[in-house]
Amino acid sequence: MVEWNELVDSVMEAAAEHRLWGPRDAIVVAVSGGPDSVALLHVLHEISRSRMPLTLICAHVNHGFRAESAQEAELVRRTAEALGIPFELAEFDIPSFMKESGLGPQEAAREKRYRFLIDTAKRRGARSVALAHHADDQAETVLMRLLRGSGLSGLAGMRWARTEKNVELIRPFLRINKAALMDVCRQRGYLYAEDPSNAQTKYRRNAVRLEVLPFLTRYSPRLSRSLTQLAEIAGAEDDFMEDAAAKCFAEIALQEQGKCTLDRAAFAAVHSALQRRLIKLILNYLSADTPETDFPKIEAVRRGILQDMPTAWSLDLGRGITCIRQYNTIYFLSAPLDHQASYAYCLPKLQPRLELREINKALVMTLAERGDETVLRGEGGRMSARFDYKELVFPLTIRSRLPGDTIKVMGLNGSKKVKDIYIDDKIPSTERSRIPLVCDGLGNIVWIPGIRRSVHAAVGDHTASVLLLSLEDL
Repeated sequence: MVEWNELVDSVMEAAAEHRLWGPRDAIVVAVSGGPDSVALLHVLHEISRSRMPLTLICAHVNHGFRAESAQEAELVRRTAEALGIPFELAEFDIPSFMKESGLGPQEAAREKRYRFLIDTAKRRGARSVALAHHADDQAETVLMRLLRGSGLSGLAGMRWARTEKNVELIRPFLRINKAALMDVCRQRGYLYAEDPSNAQTKYRRNAVRLEVLPFLTRYSPRLSRSLTQLAEIAGAEDDFMEDAAAKCFAEIALQEQGKCTLDRAAFAAVHSALQRRLIKLILNYLSADTPETDFPKIEAVRRGILQDMPTAWSLDLGRGITCIRQYNTIYFLSAPLDHQASYAYCLPKLQPRLELREINKALVMTLAERGDETVLRGEGGRMSARFDYKELVFPLTIRSRLPGDTIKVMGLNGSKKVKDIYIDDKIPSTERSRIPLVCDGLGNIVWIPGIRRSVHAAVGDHTASVLLLSLEDL
């Protein structure tokens, strides 16, 4: 049997350890009318009265499921009134909402309840919403996730505090079992209501609580305590691993809009536990829809990346995300692989700058007399090329690549297919469509920026005017 002061001390210790509140914080207390939430309201009232100044708001939701719902709402209202705590009530027609949303009864009730609690906190200027989940609830949660095949994050169970829509959801009772809360209510004469639906095993959580846990407890009497301890340990280690994964992500992942890029060697050097976390982190970064990603899919990506042989593959990961490996570079894209839209720009005469918005690049053109310092400064860069201006046939065309494109490469007899050059240079297929081709007025490809230039209009001793072409980011 737990003593009242012991219970309050235990809650205060947990609150200090997990920073659940501070002096003068405003807290919305979710009170269903059951013994757990009624005890929570009384404990927080005692803390605000004698231990630490807090502003409490009692919030109750009438889901409209049962005839007794109105009586339970009145019970909670009277309890809050007796304690001098402001009362907020929401009444919902959950059966109608179920038809509209397609959600089941528990999911629909939870959706409406949490929305109301968070809205109440924002309207009242409260930092947090206090929920009455206790140690037995935690044990049930961990066991359900264990049966589902969860990883470390799932085994952490319900967190002491988590933020949703800029409001903290806090659970001060996660180390207190239900029997202790029932004892306190009986000892101190607190009125509470019993929800008969808690005894219906058609709900999975109820079945786990009423059938699975009692059965397993016959073989391990301390099972509930062991599961809550597992949640505490897993939660701390999960937080540590999340921090390590975030640091790893910052070090080896290149982020762009809708895209993440990894180098295979850098990924392979990371521990396998971090490799899986890193993949999950990237998937969450690319998609707002973040359900639990299944282990086989993450493992397929991980093993595909770790293959030693140079290879190319793509994998649809769902949620609009595609993973592609091209040689030793891995791409995560927030949309299925798609070819760049074709484009072509005609330049009848020289102009200083041409924006290629399809690929987010700009072609810069600088004309100077031979020996001019502005030209010499641009010499040698892979994204620049010099041409004999008088030998270069206009109009120039800057376009996307086409099937069968060939170029007469400087230093090579004859022509070579552009596709073969890309393959030889190991240019990933995801990048090929982003490389423009510069063609002269006769249709010859004279320059592939960053890749090759042709034999046409080469600068020589006879050259009087030099045209410097440079490709740069917009």
